[in-house]
Amino acid sequence: MKREIYDEDHEAFRGSVREFLAREVEPHLESYIENKVLPREFWLAAGAQGFLGLEIPEEFGGSGAGDYRFNAVLTEELAHVNMAFASCVGIHADIVAPYLVELTTEQQKKRWLPGVAAGEILTAIAMTEPSGGSDLAALKTTAVRDGDEWVINGSKTFITNGYSADLVVVAVRTSPEKKAKGITLFAVEADRPGFSRGRKLDKAGQPESDTAELFFEDVRVTDDEIIGEVDNGFIHMMQKLPQERLNCSVANLAHAAQILRETLDYAKERKAFGQGVGSFQHNKFLFAELFTQIDVAQSFMDACVAAHAKGELTPIDAAKAKWWSSQVQNDVLDHCVQLHGGYGYMNEYRVTRAWRDARVTKIWAGSNEIMKELIGRDLGL
Repeated sequence: MKREIYDEDHEAFRGSVREFLAREVEPHLESYIENKVLPREFWLAAGAQGFLGLEIPEEFGGSGAGDYRFNAVLTEELAHVNMAFASCVGIHADIVAPYLVELTTEQQKKRWLPGVAAGEILTAIAMTEPSGGSDLAALKTTAVRDGDEWVINGSKTFITNGYSADLVVVAVRTSPEKKAKGITLFAVEADRPGFSRGRKLDKAGQPESDTAELFFEDVRVTDDEIIGEVDNGFIHMMQKLPQERLNCSVANLAHAAQILRETLDYAKERKAFGQGVGSFQHNKFLFAELFTQIDVAQSFMDACVAAHAKGELTPIDAAKAKWWSSQVQNDVLDHCVQLHGGYGYMNEYRVTRAWRDARVTKIWAGSNEIMKELIGRDLGL
């Protein structure tokens, strides 16, 4: 089915992204996987192309696209190549950037945004804690006022870009007695005394994504590092979560669709019992089901992207998109592995890596169980 949400400008941008990925990324994928990181050369190259500044106004070095559909195009093309790229770039350019654009002072914008757009300042966002998981209201990391400064103590885990980030937006508890209403966001620069990183976490998938533990031991910051309002961090995060979940959803579906197309090509070429494996009735029916799943999900996803571009996406629709896209993604990729037979279990095959890379999407950005809880509450249950 023809997609209606993109116009000529979006498709021209898509062509630029594809050209960049073919030239700068695809030849180096194996080294990124081996080194478990996207090197700074990648970020600088992406910044030079303007891909990291879609959310950032031109006066601060970005392109100020003002149209979320460009973000979605970038995310789709990154996910076609590699799920980890969509994740890492999404955190930096699609998730952290809005915090720095919409919740900062003019001086803070001048301080950080040009470097973020250029890929010179790599960002991460630190919400999740070892004991808290998806429960953002139960944060234990604290910031205590000490004269003109705040002293941060605590730890975060599962932080995408955490091992390389130069600037981390950190959620901390500033007024414990207020519970969820006592959380504040700080931008912590990585060279601050007391800030340290643990090991690169050894994940089941997405090895290129440098996921890390972060530690804060008497890290001193000032009011100049506060993002938004003191004690209003939980509200700020809730306001930004729909875009984060939509970013994940767009990547999930694009990733699954690309691997399914590649699996169809494989099934046409692979012979068994004298014929292509895709021509067996079971597999033919299975492909019909999987492509229909993708197309139906794509229609809803496009509607969500269009709504968000107009400022109309609700948190509940974002939750629906997140849980459904990750479920479809994992179901489709599991079938893709099966359709590859024994080769589907070999690490040298792209489908195998894609299958592993996708599993986390049912967990991060709020687990699917949390998404269903939100949807259920909205139904009055």
